Amino acid sequence: MNTYPQLMSKFFTAGSPAPEISIWLFVVLVAWSLAWKGAALWKAARNNQLYWFAALMVINTVGILEIVYIYVFAKKRPEIGNSVAGMNK
Repeated sequence: MNTYPQLMSKFFTAGSPAPEISIWLFVVLVAWSLAWKGAALWKAARNNQLYWFAALMVINTVGILEIVYIYVFAKKRPEIGNSVAGMNK
């Protein structure tokens, strides 16, 4: 019976000449993905875009879908200082 460390060592070192690089690459990819996912989920929630929120929550693309959502599909929120009502004094 395999213990957890044995199972993980088989997963990360299969065919890899330097297993420590594989682990660090995995850690970097997880951090990258979580940062973009958090930003995209925040924007989708603030814009009341339920379908985008659900899709971003379920689909994992290592940040690619999240980046596309933020820069292409997210609604641009008007800044409070640049509103037309504030300029009609």
